[in-house]
Amino acid sequence: MAISFDRALGNHAQALVLREKRSEVLASNLVNADTPGYKAKDLDFKAVLEKKTQQAGQLERTQTNHINPRQELLGAQLLYRNPSQVSLDGNTVEAEVEQAKYAENSIQYQASLRFLGSSFAGLITALRGN
Repeated sequence: MAISFDRALGNHAQALVLREKRSEVLASNLVNADTPGYKAKDLDFKAVLEKKTQQAGQLERTQTNHINPRQELLGAQLLYRNPSQVSLDGNTVEAEVEQAKYAENSIQYQASLRFLGSSFAGLITALRGN
C-alpha cells in the first residue's frame, strides 16, 4: 500500500512555502520603511486558507471507477496594506505594524514546521511498526 504524502501532510507543506514568501514581503516592507512613495504589501493568507477549506469537501470524478479530490496549489494575491497614517512622502510602511506581522508570521511558520515534523515522525513510526 502506497503512502500518500499529500494526504498525510495536508496543506502544511504548501502553507510553509506561502509563509516563507510572506516573510520576504514583510521584510521588504521593513527595509523600505524610509523609501519615499513605497507602499506596504502583504499576502492574503486568510483568503487562500478559506478557499482551500471550501474546496476540501468537493470531489471531482475523473473516471467512473474512482474519485479524486481536486488538486490545486495554494495561491495568494499580493495586496497593499491600508495604513492608519500615511507619511508625508507617501510611504505607507508602519514599522511597528510590519514588525508585529513579521513576528506573527514567524510563529505560524514554526508551528507549520513542528506539525510537519510530527507528521513525518508518525509516518516513520507507522513504517517501522512500533
